[in-house]
Amino acid sequence: MKNQQENTRLIHNGHWKDDPIGASSLPIYRASTYNQDPREDSVPYDYVRSGNPTRAALEEAIADLENGQYGFAFASGIAAISSALMLFKSGDHIIVGEDIYGGTYRVLTAILERWGLQTSWVDAADLAAVEAAISPETAGILVESPSNPLMRICDMIAIAELAKKHNLLSLTDNTFMTPLLQKPLDLGFDIVLHSATKFLGGHSDVLAGLAVVSDSALATRLRQVQIGFGAVLSPDDSWLVLRGMRTLGVRLAAQQQSASALAEWLQKQKRISQVYYPGLANHLHRSMHERQSSGSGAVLSFELENRTAALDFMAKVQIPLTAVSLGGVESIVSHPATMSHAAMPPEERKSRGINDGLLRLSVGLESVDDLITDFSQALS
Repeated sequence: MKNQQENTRLIHNGHWKDDPIGASSLPIYRASTYNQDPREDSVPYDYVRSGNPTRAALEEAIADLENGQYGFAFASGIAAISSALMLFKSGDHIIVGEDIYGGTYRVLTAILERWGLQTSWVDAADLAAVEAAISPETAGILVESPSNPLMRICDMIAIAELAKKHNLLSLTDNTFMTPLLQKPLDLGFDIVLHSATKFLGGHSDVLAGLAVVSDSALATRLRQVQIGFGAVLSPDDSWLVLRGMRTLGVRLAAQQQSASALAEWLQKQKRISQVYYPGLANHLHRSMHERQSSGSGAVLSFELENRTAALDFMAKVQIPLTAVSLGGVESIVSHPATMSHAAMPPEERKSRGINDGLLRLSVGLESVDDLITDFSQALS
């Protein structure tokens, strides 16, 4: 399988061949417990929280796509992030990119800070600032590239090297890019995380999170958290993600093409003051992004005059959903200040450049011409 192209690997992950009747779809094993031979020292499955054949198939599939060795499936994207953060202990300090998903901000500030995990927020695009934030207590670095929602790019290879130099754990959320466009483990990162609710599931009908590592000792620690904390993915949701991943290649290719066209069009609109998309020629770190990724993705953000204008635009568009989340077959427009980043205090949002007029757009599979017509009438 390693020698085959990714679209082939997405569809033929090999597990369907294990079915005794040759079914084209992996069975959903809903069993919560498994009969064991008491004479055996170990068995492949004993209890559903510890392991499940359907979940294991998904974990193997995401590990394969990320060029990793060990995959872990969780009940949500934030469960995957939170479980990875539980690898740190009270008194540890981590460095986190300041432009990051609001749910990650919430778990760090509202929960893990009370447990004694300290966080420094930095501009991850400024490597000197990242290194300057390292202290004797620093144990890890967590970044997004592109970031959510301003699509900022950081030098992932340099950050991974910096982490190794100081013996730090490096983590990144790869939800926007997916394994098809960016492979953080190949860039030197220790842990790659996904909200599989988004592009991997792809149909806005499942809640799931994934993590992948290559180091066996790190995998043992993360598995201990997965089983001990218990935020595991159900067999049914594992199957839904696996089904969604089979069409990821064709979906993402079409969505990315439309996103690029929309970003170019939005740049020409008088009411749009700024468009954030790494595929644009004027993106500050476009060349850096192209060195570490093979595409620009299907998410972009743009700014209108103010909050009223942004909410008015959302009310007037007819094709996209006006909702939280992203990565579905349908386009979704959201207002970070009141949706994905509502947990972040207003002063924190503004200091990070997340203004009230900012909108985030996840481009779906609709006709790009229809989307442009719809956006044009909403802006006018």
